[in-house]
Amino acid sequence: MSADPQATTMESPSTTLPSLDLERSCTQFLYREAELLDETKYEEWLTTCLSEDLEYLIPTRTTRERSSGASEFSDQSFHIMDTFGSMRVRVNRLLTEHAWAEDPPSRTRRLITNIRVRDLGHGDVEVKNYLALYRSQWDTTDYALLVGERQDVLRLENGGWRLRRRVVLLAHTILDTANLGVFL
Repeated sequence: MSADPQATTMESPSTTLPSLDLERSCTQFLYREAELLDETKYEEWLTTCLSEDLEYLIPTRTTRERSSGASEFSDQSFHIMDTFGSMRVRVNRLLTEHAWAEDPPSRTRRLITNIRVRDLGHGDVEVKNYLALYRSQWDTTDYALLVGERQDVLRLENGGWRLRRRVVLLAHTILDTANLGVFL
């Protein structure tokens, strides 16, 4: 697994726009994925949205002086550094009575915006998008709001898109949530 969280960034904008069909199909994939997660259909999400060679990274962010020129995102420290196998373990645990952080389950809404698509060829597509995740539990007015940019690589597998790589660049340096028991 590549530990560089920005290995698939769109550093130089492509001069060729993706086809409307490609852009629409990638957008619909992201919307469907968000719907499955918001409806806590984790098993269906795992088996229909994730590639078996998945890389899923959420690097930590630190505040740095502008003059340093260094990235704010670590290539050594991660909130989450998962593969398909570790996602399988997380999903299996969520489906048991032992997932205490998610009992009762979080009520979530994922808002996916600013979707930019770039065809990488050979069935792979880079999709950058913004995520706002609302999360609440229990019967209180308390909630967590997580915001960030997702840098995804989707792969065409068996006639449908699968998430091959996701790097989530959170806007936060300190997470105002008890845990990351939800998927971004």
